[in-house]
Amino acid sequence: QVHYSYAQSFRLYIYCSRLHSVTVCASVSLAAHPFTGRRSPISHLCQLALKAAKALTSVVSARRSDISAFPAKRRTRARYVFVQAATPSQEKVPEMSTEKDAAKSGLDGQSPDPTDFANYFCTYAFLYHQKEMLEDHKRTGAYYQAVMSNKRQFQGKVVLDVGTGSGILAIFAAKAGASKVYAVEATPMAVHARRLVEHNKLSGVVEVIQGTIETINLPEQVDIIISEWMGYFLLRESMLDSVLVARDRFLKPGGALYPSHANMYMAPIRTHLAQQRVTEFQGAMEGWAEFLHEMNNYYQVDLDCLSDNFRTEQREFYQCTSQWTDTHPGQMLGSPACFKRFDLHKVTIEELKELHEDFTVHVADGGPVEAFCGYFDVLFKGSAENPADNEIRLSTAPDPTGATHWGQQTFCLHPAIDCAPGDKLKCHIDVTRKKENHRLLHVKLGAKVEGNSIYAEQSNAPRTFVFNIE
Repeated sequence: QVHYSYAQSFRLYIYCSRLHSVTVCASVSLAAHPFTGRRSPISHLCQLALKAAKALTSVVSARRSDISAFPAKRRTRARYVFVQAATPSQEKVPEMSTEKDAAKSGLDGQSPDPTDFANYFCTYAFLYHQKEMLEDHKRTGAYYQAVMSNKRQFQGKVVLDVGTGSGILAIFAAKAGASKVYAVEATPMAVHARRLVEHNKLSGVVEVIQGTIETINLPEQVDIIISEWMGYFLLRESMLDSVLVARDRFLKPGGALYPSHANMYMAPIRTHLAQQRVTEFQGAMEGWAEFLHEMNNYYQVDLDCLSDNFRTEQREFYQCTSQWTDTHPGQMLGSPACFKRFDLHKVTIEELKELHEDFTVHVADGGPVEAFCGYFDVLFKGSAENPADNEIRLSTAPDPTGATHWGQQTFCLHPAIDCAPGDKLKCHIDVTRKKENHRLLHVKLGAKVEGNSIYAEQSNAPRTFVFNIE
């Protein structure tokens, strides 16, 4: 797979999972970005693959020596390889001031920490990524309905949009009758948002502020905070932290958050993905054995002392990393369990850093349970003092019409859990932030079969699984 983007430079990422058959296919929105993991709708793959592959042919041909550095039959853990196609001075993401911006706000704050910008914020500075999110109509449509079907709540109110991106939510709020909208964006996308606001003749209402929410100051308190902060499995990216900072700093007593509530779910499913990941792991280890032979044969160097480390690395990637999936409801073996509910008016940042929850899922159709499917929904209910006239729900649950850009997170179980129809799984889940990158998650899941079946009798202790959400 190839991921590239045009900004001030041309960047080419080669994502090689099976290097014995490197395939080049590309577009600016083809693959998940290496930092944010956001994916494009499948329709884009069909529309852009041919055009993008042709565009890359000359580049790949010119850089054939880079690709040929990989042994033809090697199958290793996926790696991102950067192929330079511009001078070092040209290869940089957009800076805080990328173009002339006469309407720059006097309220602008500071840019993100450079490391955090590289790990997280940088992707949101590109229009192609904003486009990917905007064309998720389940997402954009839910926000539109939440605002436009509750115009009474927005009429004459002061609104804060945290992480405005292209400015779309701020524009919705202005069109719903808000008297003032502060649209805060940490990345250079703020420049495009200002242009968009001006083009739609809303500059008198919407003020775009460039900087992190933690470093900006507003001249007044706000009635409503609106934000699209959700990441994979709800909490990946940790953007909710910034929304809560904004809530505590700027929201009036009785003010409303849009969305106001969030829920996290797990459901037992059947999936071919579990066996596929096992097969890929086995293929990686076979590739390692071939690699050892080649190194010994060609260079007389024995690398076998690294085999255990390689095996651990590959197992973590193939069997202990959750997968983005578009799960069909027909794969579900029982009803989902809501294991965590958040009232965003009350939750604290400390409460988000660690979740420790018990839940039970009923396996109505019997097993084996090959994976758990994790997803979330958010509700736009307003606040107790200013409730919404029309409550809107945005769900990322398995849907026969297709997934949102969040999809679902699938946690494959190796081996699967055998269950009989009517059995239930008593589960415990721990969700914590990774120490090396607080925007990524670590999940520990325990499950024990209960019921009247032989599987329940044999389930003496909970089985434990660990996963990373990258």
